[in-house]
Amino acid sequence: MRAESREWSPDGRESSFSGRALGVGRPGSTGDWTALAAGVFFVCLSLTVFSLPAAAAKAGTDPLQALGLQAPKEAVEAPGFSLPDLSGKKILLKQWRGQLVFLNFFATWCGPCREEMPGMERLHRVHQGNGLVVLAVNVQESAKTIQPFLQALKLSFPTVMDAEGAVSREYGVRALPVSFLIGRDGNIVWRAIGGRDWESAQARQYFTQLVAEKR
Repeated sequence: MRAESREWSPDGRESSFSGRALGVGRPGSTGDWTALAAGVFFVCLSLTVFSLPAAAAKAGTDPLQALGLQAPKEAVEAPGFSLPDLSGKKILLKQWRGQLVFLNFFATWCGPCREEMPGMERLHRVHQGNGLVVLAVNVQESAKTIQPFLQALKLSFPTVMDAEGAVSREYGVRALPVSFLIGRDGNIVWRAIGGRDWESAQARQYFTQLVAEKR
């Protein structure tokens, strides 16, 4: 089943998720800057909306609400893909079937992307041997641009390049960053629109419990 036209509900509200949604490209032309401005607005709005459930965490609500994560209302298989890493080696999503995959879409010019990535690196270092894979997908930039960014932040998790933006569109990425958790069965567990503090106590506890669950 492709990830198209599914309904998601993070906190009782519904929103559509379409794999045909327009992806965000590199800023350049007037149209690109218009799309970028709209994307930034969408991320800011998402951060406001999805931060609301976090206040309920003190009352002991579930971690999806506490972290503002959207779960699909029915089973949605994560679209498969094959993309090159920075050295040109092809990476297939299916090679990690049977493990949890934290899939993140980013760009080097994206401020919230930069802010959340140290937390992603910590998840990678702590849980990479426990069945959790952190995989970053760069949207429409070159290896020459990406490599210094990864080095500056000391990021070691695998990173692939979606040069044409096709995979981003398949996942319905409208603005950056967007993250997905793909379950061991290959289905999408949740998505997170906008940046998150993946180093927070709530996030650490959630992922520790997640990797400890039986397959």
